[in-house]
Amino acid sequence: MSLADIPPRQDGGFTKKTAKPRLKELNERLHTLQEALYAANRRSVLILLQGTDTAGKGGTIEHVMGGVDPAGCHVIGFKRPTELDLAHDFLWRVHPHAPAQGMISIFDRSHYEDVLIVRVHDLVPPGVWQARYEHINAFEKLLADSGTIILKFFLHISMEEQAERLKAREEEEDKRWKLNPGDYEERKRWDDYEQAYEAMLTRCATEYAPWYVVPADRKWFRNLAVAETIVDVLGRHETEWCDALLERGRKNYEALKKELRGS
Repeated sequence: MSLADIPPRQDGGFTKKTAKPRLKELNERLHTLQEALYAANRRSVLILLQGTDTAGKGGTIEHVMGGVDPAGCHVIGFKRPTELDLAHDFLWRVHPHAPAQGMISIFDRSHYEDVLIVRVHDLVPPGVWQARYEHINAFEKLLADSGTIILKFFLHISMEEQAERLKAREEEEDKRWKLNPGDYEERKRWDDYEQAYEAMLTRCATEYAPWYVVPADRKWFRNLAVAETIVDVLGRHETEWCDALLERGRKNYEALKKELRGS
């Protein structure tokens, strides 16, 4: 896959004005689907967000997932690994955060850092990170075989848009808390990261855990595209969840009638 072939400033035929009511509809629909997922307690959902600094992972979570019940949703941000993490295999710190049945887990960055930053900064030998693509595929296959619906989003922004967002952090007082000198250092490795992202998208896109590349220069379109995808995929399971709830309700009702007749 070549990211150069995917314009990061697409709008899908929407404008910021027309996208707003559509996103509201999707937020409401997602709330309904999450209720069914949680109540049926038959599957789980893993939503994974990757992207360069300023791509909008936090903003996506806020605008797309803001309407779901927090009791059924966990957000996990993967920072620099600790000494304890590094003393184990690279997936050791990730697996405990996989979603339980009925739950949604959202990864803000993820196990893919171990084929991204590790590769770009030469933190481990090439033979080590090269092997990790298959380890990741096997890990995600395990989750999928256990009933987890996996949705992986790469938020694709241009170098020019990133420069504008970094500049806004400098100029707008209420955004300066986000400033990080490391973001400017990482920009110098833009081409190296591009190659690492393309390898990630090519080697770890599977039927059971596909990658969705989301044009993210326009924040409102980014949010809309992610919401549309989540609602579309989860909607395919709604009948399964509703049927399970109806069957559970029938059994509970029959048990109650039987108990009342015996009392």
